[in-house]
Amino acid sequence: METLLIALLAGLGFIVAYHTYGRWLGKKIFRLSASAVCPSEKLEDGVDYVPTKKSIVFGHHFTSIAGTGPIVGPAIAIMWGWLPALLWVVFGSIFIGAVHDFGALVVSLRNNGQTVGDIAGRVLNKRVRLLFLFVLFMALTVVLAIFGLVIAAVFKQYPAAIFPCIVQIPIAIIIGTLLHRKGFGLFLPSLIALAVMYLTVIFGDTGALGAFNAALAAWPLWQWVLVLLGYSYVASVLPVWTLLQPRDYINSLQLISALALIVLGLGAAAFFGYTPTGGEKQTLSMVAPMWDFSPKNAPLIFPFLFITIACGAVSGFHCLVSSGTSSKQLKNEEDARFVGYGSMLTEGFLATLVLLACGAGLGLGMMHGGELLTGTDAWTAQYGDWLAAGALAAKVGAFVQGSANFLQALGIAPAVAIALMGVLVASFAGTTLDTACRLQRYVVQELAATIGGKVGDESAAPFAPLAWLQNKHGATIFAIIIAGAMAAVPPAGKAWSLANAGKGGLLLWPLFGATNQLLAGLSFLVITFYLWRRGRAIWFIAIPMIFMLVMPVWAMIYQLWIAPGWLRGSQPDYLLGGIGLATIALEIWMIVEAIKIFPKAKGVLEENALDQPAVVARASGPGVDG
Repeated sequence: METLLIALLAGLGFIVAYHTYGRWLGKKIFRLSASAVCPSEKLEDGVDYVPTKKSIVFGHHFTSIAGTGPIVGPAIAIMWGWLPALLWVVFGSIFIGAVHDFGALVVSLRNNGQTVGDIAGRVLNKRVRLLFLFVLFMALTVVLAIFGLVIAAVFKQYPAAIFPCIVQIPIAIIIGTLLHRKGFGLFLPSLIALAVMYLTVIFGDTGALGAFNAALAAWPLWQWVLVLLGYSYVASVLPVWTLLQPRDYINSLQLISALALIVLGLGAAAFFGYTPTGGEKQTLSMVAPMWDFSPKNAPLIFPFLFITIACGAVSGFHCLVSSGTSSKQLKNEEDARFVGYGSMLTEGFLATLVLLACGAGLGLGMMHGGELLTGTDAWTAQYGDWLAAGALAAKVGAFVQGSANFLQALGIAPAVAIALMGVLVASFAGTTLDTACRLQRYVVQELAATIGGKVGDESAAPFAPLAWLQNKHGATIFAIIIAGAMAAVPPAGKAWSLANAGKGGLLLWPLFGATNQLLAGLSFLVITFYLWRRGRAIWFIAIPMIFMLVMPVWAMIYQLWIAPGWLRGSQPDYLLGGIGLATIALEIWMIVEAIKIFPKAKGVLEENALDQPAVVARASGPGVDG
């Protein structure tokens, strides 16, 4: 019952936070207004700026920010104990992560849907803007290079998930066309799409579907990476209503219904127990330790807990989704709380369920070396060593097996339960990949315009070759080529070969956790200055900002000189060490710039502020700048 109580209390806490703290932020701090003209209407172009219902934007936003982060992070961080991991997930989501996402979304809404990197140039200065854009470019390049590998690895581990993920694409295009072109309602198409996707999961291991999945699971990694990057290009340049919005929406329905099944299964296992195939009836209980500050081969809990669990509590990547795609689609400013604050709390609840699946569900039964293990034996086999548990297959496998046990407690067949959870992981990763590609396109276009000058500007003549990067096709192709080139490089110590192709993103992946969390701190910096210049309270955001600037650098310094010591030992890693040092220097530079500006900025609107003298109301009529 302890496990079920944790889930219920966490869920209740998130609901209360949404209706109290989230409401206060929306009304008193960000002062959302239903009469404000959103960028989706002011700049509507039918491609990126498209006024959209909040339920559809929520689906896009939630599935884009979730990715595999709230799964793999908690699935490894639980080694320090389920209590510290749970506390960080719950309180981090409420007071840091959701505030970060909500704030980035609102600030972007007030700035024509621009990214936080672009906005930094006005609320701080132009140097910070350029530095910020380079950080975004590096982070998104790693995401694009690595997520193809992640999805391919999940497909190889759970082949039954392949066709259900692929079939989402034509279904999404049909629904997008019906909604946008034909004016159909959303309910019936969504219901049909959900039914089709679940049927493909149920029958994914049988007959022709099973043979199809097995054939694609046999593809080499490099082939999957090429196909997925190609798909990302198409998804990035198409109008959002064609594929991105409907795919993410129906994906969110599938994922949220899967989460509901996990909760129901958890309840069934708590009340009635669970009998694994070939084993004895098990009672649901937490087999993970409440706390363990020194797991075998693990780094220090401080600061690494706050780097390991990123998306489940706070993640810098979310500011890109909030200010890159979601802000261009909301048609009512008041929807920002539901999309920005609500999506992060939903992700926090997902991370909570991951902790419970790994900490309790796994103990209901798992196969290890051909033997059925239960209870603490199952936990020890999976989590006896940080280095082994940290592998992608182990992290994903712990969640999939634990949550599948919950589903089987409902009477769902083992193969179907495993496939459902495999689809959940692969779908989250897939939506993050195509959104990241669209975001990278925006960043490339902004960088090209900054360095080379906007197209048509005579002063840009010396940099005329950069003009093609301001085109959506040119910018996207450039992003895909750079990510593909990184993916093609073999991992450290491996030979150049087709067998190793597609794994190059692993070279910089050790940097991503700290860099991603640092990005959250820098995003908080932009939001803080936006509010400070308008004379608003900033204490509630300044504290998380300081925390998210300190923890990533602490972790980076530890990795550089203590352990694993990129710049120490007989074989130092100068690539990771050099980029790590550059990242720290970049952060210090931005903080120095901010400290210099801060005393002079209170109550002083930035030059060319897009929301001065006030947020534009619809009644103001056309032609008034907002």
